[in-house]
Amino acid sequence: ADVDSSERTLLNAEKKVVFVTVGSTSFDRLIETVCSEPVLKILKQQGYDRVLLQIGRGQFEPPQSLISSIDPDVPYIDYYRYKTSIASDIKSAAFVISHAGAGSVLECLEAGKKLVVVVNELLMDNHQIELARKMYDSGHLYYCTCISLEATLVHKDRSKLKPYTAGKPSRFSMFLNRVMGFL
Repeated sequence: ADVDSSERTLLNAEKKVVFVTVGSTSFDRLIETVCSEPVLKILKQQGYDRVLLQIGRGQFEPPQSLISSIDPDVPYIDYYRYKTSIASDIKSAAFVISHAGAGSVLECLEAGKKLVVVVNELLMDNHQIELARKMYDSGHLYYCTCISLEATLVHKDRSKLKPYTAGKPSRFSMFLNRVMGFL
């Protein structure tokens, strides 16, 4: 039976959601990796019923066959490019997979979400790994690359991550300036 959009919204609100964000960037490899059968099956086995993808300006879009799939072994997939704010998607997610942009990482952590950060290893002068490593060392997130995402999802216990308490913005700004080489 067809479900209208308001019923679908209600049904999806009750599901355990993974939110995936690439921010304003293009990170097709992350979206492709999350949409791969092994990763989707892991997420389903871990109890996630829905994957919501924010794909930014990337060229890759999840195939229609995946979006309309009723395969019980994979979560329901939905996606969009941009919204004015992704705060409600972060808030409604059980956990977040994010690119390593500082804004996205902090927004997720400040919302109290369990977070896996995927560093784009193809970027030159990748300062994003510095932030991911610092937050990992503090116990707030796990980080990986697209190649190691599957293993990270299987072997890293997200329940052991520590909540992030927002500190003084000036201290974080100073940290970012040091990482970027401005100080």
